[in-house]
Amino acid sequence: MSPEPNPEVLLSAAELLRQLEVRGGQEFRAVTCRWEGKGKKRALQELSPYLLTMRGEVVEATGPSGQTRQLSPERFLEVFGSSHFRPAEATGRMTDLGPLFGD
Repeated sequence: MSPEPNPEVLLSAAELLRQLEVRGGQEFRAVTCRWEGKGKKRALQELSPYLLTMRGEVVEATGPSGQTRQLSPERFLEVFGSSHFRPAEATGRMTDLGPLFGD
């Protein structure tokens, strides 16, 4: 049996949004998680992976179905506000490079 994940390494939706804002234009893969069970049977279950990119003032979120949605930060928090995420991993994909070149 693997050790119980440290809950401190989980991110709230607000923390993930701040990370996306700092790294605007960079795509991240984040997996939603939830705790199940009680006591010794309590375990962290990974639910759904999302690809997330902050594009200007909008979060571009691609869900497990492959469908992409454009969410304002407020709407992102409404949709994912009760979710917890594994630490987001950069995919290496960059978008919105205009700010790097003065556009």
